Amino acid sequence: MDSLIQKNYEIAKEMYASIGVDTDMAIQKLKNIPVSLHCWQGDDVGGYDQEGPLTGGIQTTGNYPGKAATPQELMDDIDQAASLCPGKKKLNLHACYAIFEDGEHVDRDKLEPKHFKKWVEFAKSRNMGIDFNPTFFSHPKVKDGLTLSSPDEETRKFWIEHGKACIRISQYFAEETGIPCVMNIWTGDGFKDIPADRMGPRMRYKESIEEILSEPFDKNKVKPCVESKVFGIGVESFTSGSAEFALTFAATHDGCLPLMDNGHYHPTEVVSDKIPALLCFYPEIALHITRGVRWDSDHAVLFDDETKEMAKEIVRCDALERVYMALDFFDASINRIAAWAVGFRSWQKALLSALCTPNAALKKLQDESKFTELMIKQEEMKTMPFGAVWNQYCKECGVASDHDLYGKISAYETDVLAKR
Repeated sequence: MDSLIQKNYEIAKEMYASIGVDTDMAIQKLKNIPVSLHCWQGDDVGGYDQEGPLTGGIQTTGNYPGKAATPQELMDDIDQAASLCPGKKKLNLHACYAIFEDGEHVDRDKLEPKHFKKWVEFAKSRNMGIDFNPTFFSHPKVKDGLTLSSPDEETRKFWIEHGKACIRISQYFAEETGIPCVMNIWTGDGFKDIPADRMGPRMRYKESIEEILSEPFDKNKVKPCVESKVFGIGVESFTSGSAEFALTFAATHDGCLPLMDNGHYHPTEVVSDKIPALLCFYPEIALHITRGVRWDSDHAVLFDDETKEMAKEIVRCDALERVYMALDFFDASINRIAAWAVGFRSWQKALLSALCTPNAALKKLQDESKFTELMIKQEEMKTMPFGAVWNQYCKECGVASDHDLYGKISAYETDVLAKR
């Protein structure tokens, strides 16, 4: 198989060279682009700090066997998934994945770096940075569906203190790993039916985030973000953190980035179009990459049209060092290792495909209004032998080809998952 991959790659390399694309360079460049792998795919967003149900618009469907039940099982599964994913990785954690030892337990407002020490050891031994998310859901102190925008001062104070604790933990991650930590603030705050007051909750939300960001941190090490959402389960009519709110907050608060989740918009909106718009104004932006089916359903990412368009915009805007990329989906209806691997590999395919596109030549055709030739050239790209380049990339990274992927996943399911 290796010799066949190499043979096919040499042919593909020549074909791409004929249109001005250096596939060797594209492969080498992709090897150094970090993508953050989210821990919560492995246990259906369960975490370890409480035993209640998922709330706040979070819902995982399915009951595929083999879910990770302990921190060690989750780490083992992340290792297995990572072994199937080519390229550079970061680890993305939620605060609810704190690991308590010796019978200790603290609430989310009292979390400390020591509660994530094992995750730091895990990441450092694998040369991974860590991204972080305060967990503003699935907790008894979410009052009437609200956290940072609650009219109840005691509720807001609890969640503000949680956010501040997460700033300190993010600083710890960055200092320990030597890699900046992207800390994303998202809440499911909102109302099921038409509210009587829209501005009040948003003003409280604004002031709460401002208080969280008043916690001292090194802006070169901690990258706070605000993430918007159009609606969720139980908050169909109003969300405090709308797109306009999040973008304006980030634009008016130094050191705060906008984070776009491509499942968090109206079905006819596409994040691929928003990426270049934001890059006109923001030095850096962040993404949560998912696949929404009719709504924010968090299906595993596939190598589909919008995934490819998002990657194209990052590459052709020369923004690979300006965009923080993280995966965010959770599917319990299929093998969870497969969901991780297919999602990560699909985003890597999208980036590699974008790197193998003659972007400068296509831009020149557009600027010269040669739209007929542009259309034909863009169609030509769809049948270029990209699969041969992808197989070569996987080979150079030492991971399974698409052909061998299911066999690797199936063996782990038999040897490990099925025995849990």
